[in-house]
Amino acid sequence: MKRIELVIEKVVFFSRWLQAPIYLGLIIGSVLFSIKFFEELVHLFADFGGLSHSKMMLALLGLVDASMVINLMIVVIIGGYWTFVSKIDLEDHEDKPDWLVKINANTLKIKLVVSLVSISGVHLLETFIASRDLEIQDIVVQISIHMVFVVSALLLAVTDRIMSKTEH
Repeated sequence: MKRIELVIEKVVFFSRWLQAPIYLGLIIGSVLFSIKFFEELVHLFADFGGLSHSKMMLALLGLVDASMVINLMIVVIIGGYWTFVSKIDLEDHEDKPDWLVKINANTLKIKLVVSLVSISGVHLLETFIASRDLEIQDIVVQISIHMVFVVSALLLAVTDRIMSKTEH
């Protein structure tokens, strides 16, 4: 019976490798999103002369948004792999991110929700810039969605703080 238990435990432990192809897929998705970023940058150059100030700001916010989405994906890919699959051997690498040594499931969740709040904030700013062309209910929905992200981030941070105090 102990032998069966050991086999089951090994299978359960090694099942974490099922996530590795998902992280590789996210890397491919990041490459595709980067290509889309450069397509938008080319369009910005092509349309530059005819863009109004607000259209230029919206285009630039779109690029900022793309950058933040890629940052979010990097946190998910590296942090998720590091936390749930296998540690990455970067001890001597000069570019090792500082946050990586402190990452765990809780800090990963907080980084993710902060990224989502930031991305939502960029979308909300885009909404405010384009508010003349939008219905008031669309603006209210955007604000509501952003506030849900903000409240979620605050609640997650408070929960993490309470949990860290009870663990020590």
